[in-house]
Amino acid sequence: MNLENSASPDNYSHIASFVESLEGWMTPAQGARLFGAARTCPSPGRIVEIGSFRGKSTVVLASAARPGVEIFAIDPHAGNDRGPEEWDGFADQASEDHECFLANLAGGGVADRVRHLRAFSDAAHADVPDPINVLYVDGAHSFGPARADLRDWGSRVAPGGTMLIHDSFSSVGVTLAILRELLPGRRWRYVARSGSLTEYRADLANSPVARLRNAGIQAAQLPYFVKNLVIKVLLSGSMSRRLLERVSQAAGRPTPPWPY
Repeated sequence: MNLENSASPDNYSHIASFVESLEGWMTPAQGARLFGAARTCPSPGRIVEIGSFRGKSTVVLASAARPGVEIFAIDPHAGNDRGPEEWDGFADQASEDHECFLANLAGGGVADRVRHLRAFSDAAHADVPDPINVLYVDGAHSFGPARADLRDWGSRVAPGGTMLIHDSFSSVGVTLAILRELLPGRRWRYVARSGSLTEYRADLANSPVARLRNAGIQAAQLPYFVKNLVIKVLLSGSMSRRLLERVSQAAGRPTPPWPY
């Protein structure tokens, strides 16, 4: 399916079936949230994605962006941090990921709209002008790099701009980075969550009451994090996985997938 000649309406439905066919970790609700955020980017404006994998989210962002909006996709395609339990040592897949990424952008009709920076996020700052209007963070999930992305790239988002973070309150490293950088912060207001995809706005009122309320709303997501952590632990071992399958079957429910 090639979407090159399709228009860019104001809803996600026109690309949903194509996006669903692409490999990656993004639910339809998350795709719709990404689409909506990108659609609000002013023209001229700038959207930056950190972590593209094979282009599932990139197609969504570029399809939603209005004419005149620049889209930067930052991913080294180095075979690391590819997905659940695939953090290191997948160099053989690096070139395949890159080829699939380019093919998927072409299939989605957005190849000419996206500037791909094949680099780690900390090395790409000089190649992206200010300001950023929409930032999507789905890069390295360990605490240090995740915190650096939220702090350093987040500081470049324009006032009133949007930051979306995947694997929030799901990945340990990303969640710790959020608790460190955003929960006590003075700038980022928590908006909502679609699964593990959170949306923040750079318009937090700098008053103690507003900041306390914002911190409380984020802290209220921690039970969701605990549930995801338990599911991941159970799915990671063969015996615990079988136990989870039996419990789910006895309850008449499907076995939970890897949370994302």
